[in-house]
Amino acid sequence: MKYAPHLQPCPLPFSPFKSCTVPRPIGWLSSVSVDGVENIAPYSQWQNLTFDPPMVMFSANQYPDGRRKDTVINAEQTGWFVWNMATYDLRDAVNLSAMALPSNESEFDRIKVTREYADNAPVPMVRESPCKFECRYLSTHRLKGRSAVGTIDIVFAQVEKIHIADHVITADGRLDIASIRPIARMGYFDYAVIDRTFEMRVPNSDAGAQAGLEGRPDVD
Repeated sequence: MKYAPHLQPCPLPFSPFKSCTVPRPIGWLSSVSVDGVENIAPYSQWQNLTFDPPMVMFSANQYPDGRRKDTVINAEQTGWFVWNMATYDLRDAVNLSAMALPSNESEFDRIKVTREYADNAPVPMVRESPCKFECRYLSTHRLKGRSAVGTIDIVFAQVEKIHIADHVITADGRLDIASIRPIARMGYFDYAVIDRTFEMRVPNSDAGAQAGLEGRPDVD
């Protein structure tokens, strides 16, 4: 089977596109409006960009009526948002926070999590999430789709502070991902949970490259 999605209708009853680009990290992003309304929502189009300095991005599709997502507007107007790691234990709260609420209502009032606040701005964070990034807004790039809902805002930000819960750090200074059990977005209504990892090292690469892949910050 093959088809050109911009020219031909999908020959399957469900589009395979999102199910091929898997697993996708979840950007569980919290923000606050200029009016003080606290917002949190999951985005499956989220990724890191570089590490020196650490930068991230997420893209948000518009609503069918052309409205832009609250997280985008809040980030642009206040200059900040927070990424909270979505875990298996928090899956119900993540799913519930995906509800489309009026902009004057807070998803935090509907989910069972504990709020704490970022150091750099009055942005709420999920205390139960083991890893959090305070993200300073940099810019937005808009790409027009073939429909209103296909049009996206791509938001770029720099990570200004990283929060890691001590209990998920191993004795050798790494994150215990298997115990954290992050969840990832698949296609359809499916998710995956990471509860097993394995290591592969690139052969014939120099020590500096290996250290960079490992995440060591100081490489001679």
